[in-house]
Amino acid sequence: MTGLVTIVGLGPGDPRYLTPAAAEALASATDLVGYGPYVDRIPERAGQRRHSSDNRVELDRARFALDLAAKGARVAVVSGGDPGVFAMAAAVFEAVDNGDPAWRSLDIRVEPGITAMLAAAARVGAPLGGDFCVMSLSDNLKPWDVVEARLRAALTADFVVALYNPISSARPWQLGAAFKIVAETRGPDTPIILARAVMRPDERIRIVPLSEVEASMADMSTVVTIGASTTKLIERSDDKAPYVYTPRFYGVRP
Repeated sequence: MTGLVTIVGLGPGDPRYLTPAAAEALASATDLVGYGPYVDRIPERAGQRRHSSDNRVELDRARFALDLAAKGARVAVVSGGDPGVFAMAAAVFEAVDNGDPAWRSLDIRVEPGITAMLAAAARVGAPLGGDFCVMSLSDNLKPWDVVEARLRAALTADFVVALYNPISSARPWQLGAAFKIVAETRGPDTPIILARAVMRPDERIRIVPLSEVEASMADMSTVVTIGASTTKLIERSDDKAPYVYTPRFYGVRP
């Protein structure tokens, strides 16, 4: 097969954080496939076909892209952030695994991007400086009891925890439930970072102690980062937001 599928991470939103390799893949594609708002972020090019779809049809989108490539197209499947973090790379390979055996002969590449968790961390300091984990709070693709069990395990292990997909109109209660679980193992002063629309014009970042955080402070454009027991704030003067960091050294230095 002569076609190509490149799964591209667009980064957090600011075009300066699109990697040169990702930009090259987008420029050389004959077809763009992706969730509508992500496709809209890409400048139009003469002769390049654009195929936008809804957010909840990832496998259908992946199959469509693979079928285009099987017919000889150079397809860029676009995701926000990094395509391997709760995004289209897994969907494409799942489609290959369970679909037309001929798709296994396709050239499939993944171009990484800066995911929201990393962009949010960079805005406030180094909260991911020690061990951390990342999970999606959505139960659309896995049951809530699995989400809850994984969250409890991560908190018990004292990871910094980054939460994607924290809340939506269809799931208004889950972030509040998660904060209650956090309070079982973390102190009231634990810093919670709520980073909305990181590196986009409507960016908003708040650093709130666990005792004061509310689920209403987040939406689906927010990544929520929960500090570990070792995560620290460095207070600053002139009403500037504190720096947040998690030391790499765990315990008490000799």
